[in-house]
Amino acid sequence: MKTRIKHNILMAPQIEGSERHLIEEVIRVREDEELQKIRAKKLKEMLEKTQKQRTEGVITLTFASFDKFLENTNLPVLIDFWAEWCMPCRIMAPVMKELAFDYEGKALFAKINVDENPEVASRYNIMSIPHFIIFRNGRPAERIVGAVGRGPMEEALKKHL
Repeated sequence: MKTRIKHNILMAPQIEGSERHLIEEVIRVREDEELQKIRAKKLKEMLEKTQKQRTEGVITLTFASFDKFLENTNLPVLIDFWAEWCMPCRIMAPVMKELAFDYEGKALFAKINVDENPEVASRYNIMSIPHFIIFRNGRPAERIVGAVGRGPMEEALKKHL
């Protein structure tokens, strides 16, 4: 409720005793509801920001950026070779995001769409997807094929940290 309206209601001389108390209580409840709405909105914004930061941990590569990305790091790199239409790829996407968040600073995580970048897929003999390659010093160190879940992915990654 607007402060001016609240002030006018409370300052009205004809309102006394229990009526005044009731109005004050209604105003307090309304203010509490508004605060709850503001808190809920702020919490939602904070959660969305956190989720956005988590998703930014997986970098999208293209044919043009692929080699430079591998050259510019000493960290192990886990790359997801995927396609938009691939359901198992979609199932593994959250796993990549979680690993990127959990291993931030220890490894890099990227994905490349094989339909849009067939040259890269061909270079690494990607015949089925999802297909993951862990690169060490710019070279393939280990391959994981299929929607294997977090456990096997994490085990493979830990060997190269």
